[in-house]
Formats: sequence, structure tokens, C-alpha cells
Amino acid sequence: MNVRESLARITATDGTVNAFTAVLAERALAARPTDGLLHGVPYAVKNLFDVAGLQTLAGSRIERDAEPKTTDAVLVQRLDAAGAVLVGALNMDEYAYGFTTENSHEGPTCNPHDPTRVAGGSSGGSAAAVAAGQVPLALGSDTNGSIRVPSSLCGVYGLKPTFGRLPRTGSYPFVASLDHLGPFADGVELLARAYDAMQGPDADDPACAQRPVESAMATLDDGARGLRVAVLGGWFRTMAQPPARAAVDRVAQALGAQQTVEWPEVDRARAAAFVITNSEGAALHLPDLRRRPNDFDPHTRDRFLAGALLPAAWVARAHRVRHWFARQVARSFEGVDVFLAPATPCVAPPIGTEHLELEGRQLPMRASLGLLTQPVSCIGLPVVTVPVWGCDPAAPHLPIGVQLIAAPWREDRALRLARALEKAGVVHAPVAKL
Repeated sequence: MNVRESLARITATDGTVNAFTAVLAERALAARPTDGLLHGVPYAVKNLFDVAGLQTLAGSRIERDAEPKTTDAVLVQRLDAAGAVLVGALNMDEYAYGFTTENSHEGPTCNPHDPTRVAGGSSGGSAAAVAAGQVPLALGSDTNGSIRVPSSLCGVYGLKPTFGRLPRTGSYPFVASLDHLGPFADGVELLARAYDAMQGPDADDPACAQRPVESAMATLDDGARGLRVAVLGGWFRTMAQPPARAAVDRVAQALGAQQTVEWPEVDRARAAAFVITNSEGAALHLPDLRRRPNDFDPHTRDRFLAGALLPAAWVARAHRVRHWFARQVARSFEGVDVFLAPATPCVAPPIGTEHLELEGRQLPMRASLGLLTQPVSCIGLPVVTVPVWGCDPAAPHLPIGVQLIAAPWREDRALRLARALEKAGVVHAPVAKL
């Protein structure tokens, strides 16, 4: 796909999908891409990335009063340097706090494979834009699952790198101790190319690891040989509906994974992620919660207000649980290279759905879409989400994702497995027939 084809596809389909908040046709058509890893590839970014000439909305009404940015975010600069061409900014949950991209200010982003259903979130615009064939590549963020959830529901590939792997300079923060940035793509090779192009230290992000580029492309086609793969049981099985379990089983069979491992106290890790998210997010927005409470989406405002009331002792305990859980999980990688788990407990629900049924219980849908991603992002592990199709007999046209979870700094292993599955035809990311 070239830039003109991308712009034409956006014009033809975004009235249905509502993925874009801004289209940068003039900038894109004037670009003279370098001959790099991503020469001429059109891409778009979640609207929490700074883009010169645009306000960084972060899905909010309040940020519409901010001045337009004068420089691009570091990852935008790095993609441009690799030859990619930016075509626009994308819809998201307000301040990245949500899993559905039912944005009350911009309207909901619709799932391209069934526009009556959610795209997931908070990077729903990013996943939907790739699934709709508007761009082959997009950037998003993942604090509790905001790359993996929409990747799963929209049927595209997504990468949440190790915490600290990619710099966040020039992006609107949500929870500094949990925020990750990463790419979505319509193929594994493009995902790996974009990842390699964005790597490298950045002194302006104190959380960014001072590691050199460690190419994933160098081993991408080495296949699954020599990699030990296991399925995560326990929480990751019981908190998933049958289609999500079936997707994992299909990937496990393709990779010859017969071992099942249970991580301890996963529910506590998820609870810790909730507490940390609520408290840090609320602290960031406290001045506006006092001055302009009615300008927030009510769902976002209420979660932030709850976070502002959390006792400091709870937050301290949540961080202790988080670090304890990380140590336990680290031991499990002594015998396994990559773990498999569902990315979402279900396929994409209809827009406006309030509850999810699991294990005979009615759970709140907006929060529960992250049941299986939060414990992983809480400890910063790298994950590639791959799309599996036809697992839900009631909705065979809808995908569901499987997480390929690797040890810290081993994105290359998860990408190798994703590429092997793609080559075998087990996973793929077709453009939606809008």
C-alpha cells in the first residue's frame, strides 16, 4: 500500500470505522521518504503521540484547549527516519483509560469486521485502522492491555515490548510506571521492522533502558525450533470463554506445546495493577478533576476520582505485590521461553455491552476485557498478540487473539513464533470487507 492508496481507503471507509481524529494528507503527500526499513509505508498514530501542528488530544475534551505541538514524538521521528510516512492521528479511550474506545467526545471506533461491535481499547483506533486496510502500520500504547486487547478484537498483530524498551518521549502519559508504546501491523515482518526501527536509548525518557538496538529481523525466520513453549493455565484458563481457550489450544497444537504452567496469585497481580493505575492516573489529572470535572467522560472521571481516594498504604502494598509477582514469574522462564495465553476473554462484544459472563458470574465488560493482559503488563513482559479466526461458532467472522509472552528483552522469540504461525497459516490478519 502506498500513501495515496492509504488516503483513498481512509476516505472510503472511515465514515463507518471512525478510526481517525485527524488526517494529514498534505504532510503525507509532501513527504520524501528515506530508503530505510520502512520505505514508503503509510502509518498512523494514537492521538496521544505528539505530532507537529496537531494538538495531542489523548482522547479528551480538555486537551482541545492546548497549543498544537511543534515537534513529533521520538517514535514518530524514528519511523519517519526509517522511511515510513505519517498519514494521521487515531481515536482512543479518553486519557487511555479504557478497553473499548467508546469515546464520548469523538464517538466510538467500530470494529471493521463487524461495525456493531467494539474495536477494543484504549488503542482502538490504531487496531481498527490496520484491520480496515487504512494503513498497514499504526502505533499505540499499552498500560494494562491497550495494544493486546484491540489487536485481539480487530484481528491484527500487536507488540507490547518490554517495559523501557521503546522511549515514550513526546507521548501523553497515563501511568508512568506501567506505560508501554508499541506497533500494530497487518503482518509479522512489518511489525518486526517497525520495532527494530524504533529501538534505541533516549535520555529524555528516564524509564527507557540504555540498551543498543537488538534486531528482531535478524532471527525472524528462524522458526520455532529450539524454543520451549508452554500454555498458561489457572487464571488464564478459568477467566476465558470457550472461544478464547480454543484459540490458545490451536496455537499450542501448531507449536507442539504440551506443558501447562500456572503462575501464582495472578488475581492479586491484576488487583495490584488496578490500584497502581487508579492512583497514578488520578494524581496526574487531579487539577482538572477539581477545575473541570464535567469535561471528562463520566466513566473516566469516576475511575480517577476513585483512584484519588485510595490510601497510600494500598498503593505501597500494590507495588510490593507487583515486585513479588515479577520474581515468581521470572523463575518460570528458567524452563520455558514463551508462554501462551488468551489476549481477551471473549470476541468483540457489541457496542454498549455492559456485562461479560464468566464462570457463571456477570462482570463489568469495560474493565474485564483486560482480565488476561493486566497481570502481564504489570510486570513489563514483552508480548506479541496473534489473531486466530473461527473459534466462536456464534460469531465465526470474528477473531480472537493469543498472547505470546516472552522473558524481558526477548521480543525476538515471540516474534519468531508469530512469524512461524503466520507462515503455517495458523494466524493471519486479513483486511475487513467493509
